[in-house]
Amino acid sequence: MLSSIGIPGLILILIIALVIFGPKKLPEIGKATGETLREFKKSAQDITDENEQKKE
Repeated sequence: MLSSIGIPGLILILIIALVIFGPKKLPEIGKATGETLREFKKSAQDITDENEQKKE
């Protein structure tokens, strides 16, 4: 998904986010997004592990 955006598109998205949210809010938003993605990956891994255990 990210590879289809490309570097120029990513830079444009970051500039728009900087204008909308301001430089003080950007690190907070990034941290919250990172934590959300980490929890999602952990939950998906737990579900996958449970399914593998049921198969055995």
